[in-house]
Amino acid sequence: MGCRAGLVLDSCGCCSECGNLEGQPCDLDSTNSFYGLCGSDLQCKIDISDLGLGEVPEPQCMCKFQEAVCGSDGRTYMNICQFKESAYSTAGLSVQGSGPCRTVPLIKVPPHNLVNVTGSRVAFLCEVFAFPMALIEWRKDGNDVILPGDDPHISVQSRGGPLKYELSSWLQIEGLALGDAGTYRCVAHNALGSVSASAVLGVLGPDEMNAFLSENMTEMFGYDQPRDYDEDYY
Repeated sequence: MGCRAGLVLDSCGCCSECGNLEGQPCDLDSTNSFYGLCGSDLQCKIDISDLGLGEVPEPQCMCKFQEAVCGSDGRTYMNICQFKESAYSTAGLSVQGSGPCRTVPLIKVPPHNLVNVTGSRVAFLCEVFAFPMALIEWRKDGNDVILPGDDPHISVQSRGGPLKYELSSWLQIEGLALGDAGTYRCVAHNALGSVSASAVLGVLGPDEMNAFLSENMTEMFGYDQPRDYDEDYY
């Protein structure tokens, strides 16, 4: 497939080999030759920011330039290194300009259908990418009010991320009542347009929830668990 990150000299400095891609492990200097060296516009660094408890840091190739670029395919690349990877296998791909592509919002993570029992709590998540930055609103079908409105058991929280030019928003409903059932819609809009995604919330009473869970367990495992536990296999 060729070298998507370009060629680099090997450990002896006499031959060329493929450079490692962004995110791949690498050798910090030429004294080691286990993982190999990073490719064009990449540098080998140790990032301890994402380490979990007890994890050992491992050097990885990171792009030297972290400014986003807009490709001629209308796609935003988070840095020039990611663009070069795609350009290697896409004929005619070029940089249209620095910074992200101007685009209507794109819902990267839509809200998912939920079912829960009365009195409990649920939360819908909606993650959006857009430039210019988008505004996210929540609505319930059949109601023109932008949530939460004046409803004390509904709240909305939004923050930037998880990635650059993204926005995450949560709709949380406390103390579910049967009247909360319905279709909820995440609406994202900026100066270039709007987009939406919806999810259905089902609210059941305790007896209905027990029956719902029993039915779904039977479908998942192919048998009635409580009955099988009563049988004597010996």
